[in-house]
Amino acid sequence: MLVVKEKRGTMKEFGLYINGKWTPSTSKKTFPTINPAKKNQVLAQCAAGTREDVEKAVYAAEKALPAWKKMPAPRRGEVLLEVASLLKKRKQKLGELVTTEMGKVLKEGLGDVQEAIDIFEYMAGEGRRLFGHTTPSELKNKFCCTIRQPIGVVGLITPWNFPFAIPAWKLAPALICGNTIVFKPSSDTPLCAIELIKILEEAGIPPGVVNMVTGSGEDVGTSIITHKRIQGLSFTGSRETGEFIARQSGLKKVGLELGGKNAIIIMDDADLDLALEGVLWGAFGTTGQRCTACSRVIIHKNVQKEFEEKLLARVKKLKLGSGLDPKTDVGPLIAHRAILKTHMYTEIGKKEGAKLLCGGYSVKSSGFFYAPTIFTNVKPHMRIAREEIFGPTLSILKANDLKEAIQICNSIEYGLSSSMYTQNINNAFRAIERIEAGITYVNASTIGAEVHLPFGGVKATGNGTREAGWTGIEEFSEEKTIYIDYSGKLQKAQIDIEE
Repeated sequence: MLVVKEKRGTMKEFGLYINGKWTPSTSKKTFPTINPAKKNQVLAQCAAGTREDVEKAVYAAEKALPAWKKMPAPRRGEVLLEVASLLKKRKQKLGELVTTEMGKVLKEGLGDVQEAIDIFEYMAGEGRRLFGHTTPSELKNKFCCTIRQPIGVVGLITPWNFPFAIPAWKLAPALICGNTIVFKPSSDTPLCAIELIKILEEAGIPPGVVNMVTGSGEDVGTSIITHKRIQGLSFTGSRETGEFIARQSGLKKVGLELGGKNAIIIMDDADLDLALEGVLWGAFGTTGQRCTACSRVIIHKNVQKEFEEKLLARVKKLKLGSGLDPKTDVGPLIAHRAILKTHMYTEIGKKEGAKLLCGGYSVKSSGFFYAPTIFTNVKPHMRIAREEIFGPTLSILKANDLKEAIQICNSIEYGLSSSMYTQNINNAFRAIERIEAGITYVNASTIGAEVHLPFGGVKATGNGTREAGWTGIEEFSEEKTIYIDYSGKLQKAQIDIEE
């Protein structure tokens, strides 16, 4: 059972999870997790892990690795399937926890949990695949194939914006491949991670296979990144941290997903009402706190005015509030620092000469609320059109034709998600071919990844890794090549080929 201490009346205190046991940090220190819709409401105190705690977790993962690796992959899949089943049974309660701790509206909180269900179900099935390849040899009486093997002990570092989905996207493939894990969740959403670990434990994960150390990036994150006995690392978060990981992680197998500055292109033949729904969902869903959020609309000059009028009318009707309120459209930002960052970009946009259509201010209330913000007359060189804000801010840029629209879309350093609204199939396929992004949607928003397909981007979005789907297996396994020579003699490839 979870270590829970009563503190200051009804305050709960949660520990680390190492080697199948809940334990306090060696520092004896804790940190608070709060409700961003009610910033004075402390939900719990969580253990502030240390380098020593990471060392304990790595040791436990090493000890558990041989048995977990040896367990047949279909049996590991049964454990993952049980995780999915438990998540299903508790979806409503867990979705409410996501909304309470992270802030997104309840339907999105439930969607967050559903993504975790989906990926555990999908990866459970991979236990009966984990496909390798067979191929003919260039020599007689020789067999060639590849097999998949686990990396070993892997470190997982996850963000707060999808506190069930993103940890699940990493945990499920890492586990089905036979790895053991040291997991550091975001300090903004540790309660969601704790509930996920409790479910893994209940589903039958053996002690030491999954270890969780909560705490700061400086103490816990850096210790995982630089640890010489952690062979693999998967990180989702900021570009700056990703660059630090690339410099400090050594020769680990590293996967990085580092954000985006995603665009929706709207052509003059587009269904504007459909595009409007996509922009609203993409820009202001999750309060803009998604790596796939639409932060740029690149629109054909012939329909810009009409679309802006439609968009402005809808945005002004959006209701801010607690995500638990069914009338709420937009929840809070995660913390005060997010308000400061979002407003900093509002001021930058105004100084750069963009026209503020609406929003641009924090909302005085009990939580971290910022009004949905739209800029028009934005130019491609402006910072608000190039830098990831991670808040409810949308920039509108004009394009004269498809060629210019794609040029603007590609003019940034990121390349995660993209979208094109058009009724012209030629436009759609030109966009698919020419847009520099890992994901392109046609007549849909930039948001909505499915777990059986690869997820990731190009350029500064990461280091080329793709998560989920079959590429999730590739991220968390090593491919070993096998040669079996049954000729009964020494054969030398390239040398002994018969002419």
